[in-house]
Amino acid sequence: MKILVTGGAGFIGSAVIRHIIENTSDLVINLDKLTYAGNLESLKSIDNNRRYAFEQADICNREELDRIFKKYQPDAVMHLAAESHVDRSITGPAEFIQTNIVGTYNLLEAAREYWNTLDLDAKQAFRFHHISTDEVYGDLPHPDEQGENTTGKELPLFTEQTAYAPSSPYSASKASSDHLVRAWLRTYGFPTIITNCSNNYGPYHFPEKLIPLVILNALEGKKLPIYGKGDQIRDWLYVEDHARALYKVVTEGKVGETYNIGGHNEKQNIEVVKTICSILNELVPKKSSYAEQITFVNDRPGHDRRYAIDASKMSDELNWRPVETFETGLRKTVQWYLNNQTWCKNVQDGSYKRERLGELSTQVEGE
Repeated sequence: MKILVTGGAGFIGSAVIRHIIENTSDLVINLDKLTYAGNLESLKSIDNNRRYAFEQADICNREELDRIFKKYQPDAVMHLAAESHVDRSITGPAEFIQTNIVGTYNLLEAAREYWNTLDLDAKQAFRFHHISTDEVYGDLPHPDEQGENTTGKELPLFTEQTAYAPSSPYSASKASSDHLVRAWLRTYGFPTIITNCSNNYGPYHFPEKLIPLVILNALEGKKLPIYGKGDQIRDWLYVEDHARALYKVVTEGKVGETYNIGGHNEKQNIEVVKTICSILNELVPKKSSYAEQITFVNDRPGHDRRYAIDASKMSDELNWRPVETFETGLRKTVQWYLNNQTWCKNVQDGSYKRERLGELSTQVEGE
């Protein structure tokens, strides 16, 4: 297969490309705008591979998309290009609307026009795989909210039938793009598949996100900021497990289906941070515990309290399960950041100093 991967220089996209090049005989075309979160150093290990090609382009540029489809004639598209940081979407939603909604529309139309030129067999084999997030579902009941009569009962999980209820500009823009993808399937018969994943972590993660930010701040003796009480619950998925799942879906998934991909690892944010501190105490010991650097800050506006994925459809229909537990995956992640300080320095180009993003100066106290 020839697979066009959008956003392939980003965190998840680069993991997908490395997986495909290292474990299959497929060809990959990496289409990436190279924004602050895209870094070709994440693909250094496969950069010279004859089955890999890179095109710097913006999915909002229709002419460039048409050129790339005509030049490479892919058999499938894996669409990962997106603005993805909730905090950035709070203070600057316009880029999220443009990239995640308008960009997805442009890509769908360019791909559909190309698809219409294919012969019948190629048309039937073609796939447009849209990679989305569990955040489109809003949030789930939190254990603290359940009351005495529900003690011991299992809490609900996101399934593929869960209604959409996005909370942030980011998740609203991703929900919008999901709706476009489904509409192109229903209206035009365009062969689409959607996946919604839980929180990813692992190597090559841009340090605006919780786990890499905490690791790097801890090593530099800086504060480890925790929103609210740190009791927000997320389902954590190791990025290389996710990459394997995405390849399973694009090669074996059924057109028109949605697949939820989760790590089966529900953890409170405070627990995640304390576990990182514990691993660092062991690997890079110092006189005091890294946990002493933890500080609590005002919560993010509209912060979802709990996400959790039911990934049984992935295991039942596509025989996929995560390999890493949270403990093994997090230890690998911490060790990777310890071993790759040069990458960490290079990816921070001076415009981002790991400061807090997404705080509203106009927010009413107590709101």
